[in-house]
Amino acid sequence: MADMKVAAYICQGCGLGDRLDTAALAGVAKKEGKAALVREHEFLCNAEGVKMIRDDIANEAVTHVMIGACSRRAKTEAFGFTDVAVSRANLREGVIWCQPETDEARETTQEMAEDYIRMGCAEVKKMTLPEGNPAAVTERTVLVVGGGVSGMTAALEASKAGYKVVLVEKSGALGGWAAKLHKRSPGKSPYAEPQDTPVADMDAAITADANIKVYLNAITSKTSGSPGQFEIEISTESGSTATEKVGAIIQATGFSLYDANNLPELGYGKSANVVDQAGLEALAKAANGGVIKRPSDGGEVKTVVFVQCAGQRDDTGKHLPYCSGSCCSTSVKQAMYFKDSNPDIDTVVIYTDLRMPGNGEDFYRSGQNKGVTFTKGKVSSVEAAGNQCKVNFHDLILNDQTAIDNADLVVLATGQVPNSGVDIDTKLKADIAAAAGDNSLLEAYNASQAEGAVQPISVLNLTYRQGPDVPQLKYGFTDSHFICFPYETRRTGIYSAGPVRRPMDMVQAMEDATGAAMKAIQAVENAGLGRAAHPRSGDLSFPKVRLEGCTQCKRCTVECPFGAIDEDEKRFPVFNESRCRRCGTCMGACPVRVISFENYSIDTVGSQLKAVDVPDEFSEKPRILILACENDAYPALDMAAMNRNVYSAYVRIIPVRCLGSVNTIWINDALSSGYDGVMMMGCKHGDDYQCHFVKGSELASYRMSKIGDTLKQMGLEEDRVATFEVAITDIERVPQLINDYAAKIQEIGMSPLKGF
Repeated sequence: MADMKVAAYICQGCGLGDRLDTAALAGVAKKEGKAALVREHEFLCNAEGVKMIRDDIANEAVTHVMIGACSRRAKTEAFGFTDVAVSRANLREGVIWCQPETDEARETTQEMAEDYIRMGCAEVKKMTLPEGNPAAVTERTVLVVGGGVSGMTAALEASKAGYKVVLVEKSGALGGWAAKLHKRSPGKSPYAEPQDTPVADMDAAITADANIKVYLNAITSKTSGSPGQFEIEISTESGSTATEKVGAIIQATGFSLYDANNLPELGYGKSANVVDQAGLEALAKAANGGVIKRPSDGGEVKTVVFVQCAGQRDDTGKHLPYCSGSCCSTSVKQAMYFKDSNPDIDTVVIYTDLRMPGNGEDFYRSGQNKGVTFTKGKVSSVEAAGNQCKVNFHDLILNDQTAIDNADLVVLATGQVPNSGVDIDTKLKADIAAAAGDNSLLEAYNASQAEGAVQPISVLNLTYRQGPDVPQLKYGFTDSHFICFPYETRRTGIYSAGPVRRPMDMVQAMEDATGAAMKAIQAVENAGLGRAAHPRSGDLSFPKVRLEGCTQCKRCTVECPFGAIDEDEKRFPVFNESRCRRCGTCMGACPVRVISFENYSIDTVGSQLKAVDVPDEFSEKPRILILACENDAYPALDMAAMNRNVYSAYVRIIPVRCLGSVNTIWINDALSSGYDGVMMMGCKHGDDYQCHFVKGSELASYRMSKIGDTLKQMGLEEDRVATFEVAITDIERVPQLINDYAAKIQEIGMSPLKGF
């Protein structure tokens, strides 16, 4: 590697030259930052300013660049120099826009700016230009598991984009649930009539597509490897096994209907004339557009009742707690089967809330026009009476108990249960609940493991140390709850699409599958370039470990949210770069600090906090360190500054990749250096987490909960370290949090460790 040469560039644009003494900042960069080359420019991001930097890189052998200008989130294209290490000192949003433009504030505003210049120079000198993964390879093939509408859509869209596809379907034909439908709910205007399903056309398109290889009566019996180089064993019903190499995986395994046998109070199993929606589709398909007969005796159907939310939206804990989204539209469609064959048939839809996603009220209005009756009510029971049924319900409009006595057919709108495979977190969730005093999950888990109990069947059969399938979020769905990153699972390069991700109808499933296909393609391409796929898309860095210092504590392997770290035969960590999302959680977990990235490490952050000029105890100018998550908290701070929301001039902010990457040594170093307080701003954690890296914020909160003993040993108050959950929308709240915390520090008093 060539000798390091640091160049610092100070921008005067956007009001920086008016509010700050940029000559003094240049002096700080040269004298204290030890920058070999320092330049000021009136507008650094314009073509002339960018050219100046590029010329210095080319002609002055500059290897490290520090830019003192706007936030690192701004002007990323202009300052996107890929051949040198780059750090950014946030002088615009981080200083002049968040401080009052008054004579009284000029001194502290200048002090903030000078500290950020020191921090920027200190950071860049500890950075190395990432070289990427030299072992990066990629297979430009996408595996799609599941041959329903979601899977077929994903396969066709990936093929259209020029990628080969391996499509695995466990049954003997493509189509999934859609192939069992007589008609589908309309997917386009005018949303007036049921439509034919797209299964036949899609099946024909796949058969004719040379890019798509289909395995029927087959399962993925083993999945090993990583993005760009997955190796898949596919076992067929005949006993043969094939091996395919793929770059990314889409799980589109769909759903099963909630078992209506769990609803005896609604007559299922007690009368042949009580069916679920799938049962009615089978009757309609058998009638082939003709008259649907009563199942019990083949008699005429004069009255049919549709019971919505059967075993859904249940708050008792016995059934599904969620809405499946598509059931109302399906019931309207099925009611039209009867009205289209005989307008005189009474069709009644009993609902609590009618939900028609995707088509507004048009399809509902079409049903009304055909004479379908919609009654707002809650069905309490269905009683069999010969070849008819009595449907008892609470009329929610009249607030009255009533009944329909002569129903020839009752259709239960049961919900979607995702075919997600094995819930690898079941035991962990049960133990956590039991520790909180709720033993119900543990009892259910023990029952599921009892001899003779039916065990869930793995879908992907992953060889990951964490378990054979992707982790589930709520209610068994595979969505990873990434607010900004749909289709993601917690296994890099593996995406989910359709009703296995969340409840949805056919239109939504097809759109979902298209999005998942695009994500899979992105993963394939990034893997080939050795780059992170998301959310740090394009990042070429990956974790490195000094094994000679490793104590084999296994914290990194246990805490990695993405299964990117295994262990060798000596129990040392083995990093799988293409699975890694570059969050740094392993770095934060490591007690001996032997894990780092080229451009983000214990030293890059530690050197920044040590570069700050900490005033002595007599100056009455406290210093508060803020470690802010770059995904939510840091953008919220930037946007607060854009709105000119003022916060304390005594804070110094360092963005971190994820709060999970925060190593407690940074807290110790800051407090030992005389900082008066440390604020940590991470994403919301818990069941409705917003952490882009799933567990990072939660892990940081857990680690910080144990720092009290350290503070006591240092003779410091516990309030000197505080952790806050911050959303990207907290534009007004974040400045208030800072100001309140600064007031708290003033109340506690200056740190007794200043000057040590």
